[in-house]
Amino acid sequence: MPKARSLVLLVGLLCLCCLGGTAQAEAEYMAYKDPKQPVNHRIKDLMGRMKLAEKIGQMTQLDRANVTADIMRDFSLGSILSGGGSVPRLQASPQDWIKMFNEFQNGSLSSRLGIPMIYGIDAVHGHNNVYRATIFPHNVGLGATRHVQVFNIHIHSYLGKLCFYLLLKFFNLDPELVKNIGAATALEVRATGINYVFAPCIAVCRDPRWGRCYESYSEDPAIVEQMTDIILGLQGEPPAGLRKGVPYVGGKDKVAACAKHFVGDGGTVKGINENNTVIDRHGLLSIHMPGYYHSIIKGVSTIMVSYSSVNGKKMHANHELVTKFLKDTLKFRGFVISDWQGVDKITYPPHSDYPNSVLAGIQAGIDMVMVPFNHTEFIDIVTTHVNNKLIPMSRIDDAVKRILRVKFVMGLFENPLADQSFVDKLGSQASTLDQIY
Repeated sequence: MPKARSLVLLVGLLCLCCLGGTAQAEAEYMAYKDPKQPVNHRIKDLMGRMKLAEKIGQMTQLDRANVTADIMRDFSLGSILSGGGSVPRLQASPQDWIKMFNEFQNGSLSSRLGIPMIYGIDAVHGHNNVYRATIFPHNVGLGATRHVQVFNIHIHSYLGKLCFYLLLKFFNLDPELVKNIGAATALEVRATGINYVFAPCIAVCRDPRWGRCYESYSEDPAIVEQMTDIILGLQGEPPAGLRKGVPYVGGKDKVAACAKHFVGDGGTVKGINENNTVIDRHGLLSIHMPGYYHSIIKGVSTIMVSYSSVNGKKMHANHELVTKFLKDTLKFRGFVISDWQGVDKITYPPHSDYPNSVLAGIQAGIDMVMVPFNHTEFIDIVTTHVNNKLIPMSRIDDAVKRILRVKFVMGLFENPLADQSFVDKLGSQASTLDQIY
């Protein structure tokens, strides 16, 4: 009898263990880590698990010189960037970049929820911050790739404009060349492990005194909008039926792109950099906005806000244009990112009233903020604003949802580390020519 009782107890314990193991397995299932789940379901599941600190961390982007793997882990930072010249070492090889990228990414993956980071870099005419990368003509040169250059005229009549656009279509710009340059650039960026580029610049330069006119494809918005085909090269061709405004990145050899600088940066008074663009609604929508319409249609993942102002209102604090127009009217569903310390410059001198600058920038609709030097100050300020009900949780959730959407679309949760199979593509004449021609 004692033996029978012992056997019953043993069987009971085994059953409990099995049931406990099953319950534990079910409890540990995380839908956001399941690539079979729809993106919106994964976003909802992950956001439901996130603490406020982790959400604000996702909204923060630091320069690589001021970050460590431990910082990525402890603050769940959403992104790192390389500012101009911010490199692992002089004449860094692709392997140097990959080693650095993976160290930071492993820090992110070791955080409580393991949310991978996105790494951004300027690549506006090739991977131009990287030693031995292929450098392409700047935008002003690419915008001049049409077969006939006789259109340096101003046309005012409707019929004249119609004829102009028909001629443009007949003689053709070369958006296909620009698209292929985008594909070649993406490949070289991926050769260093990086997955996000601050390109293209789709400014419409209206005054040659502007010192950054070389970043503009043309003074003509029709040319600029055609040149947005570079996004298709950087990110890949979006599938038929993709809803307008939804970001798209089409594979391991592609990168997330960033249309910049929203909006009117090429139209400032007297061409003064970061100055004021004085313009009526029709002019803004017909001259400076077409490039953004077309970028959004082509699935651009992110949009960067301009340092400049529109009719006296700093773009980094412009709720009307960033939230109401870009997000609500144009239905852009990727994330909006600030420029380098762009939020600091909302007030003058820069950073003189940082708490109010941060409040204005987040309220305007900026989702990810470049705070290259001091992440703790930014995070503390945003946390205080949320706790004091100055920034509603709905605004934080909107920002984080957009950032996570881009990360899921990029496949970062499945392939967070650098793919070393592209290393030999950096500066390779054969692969570059193959991509372009």
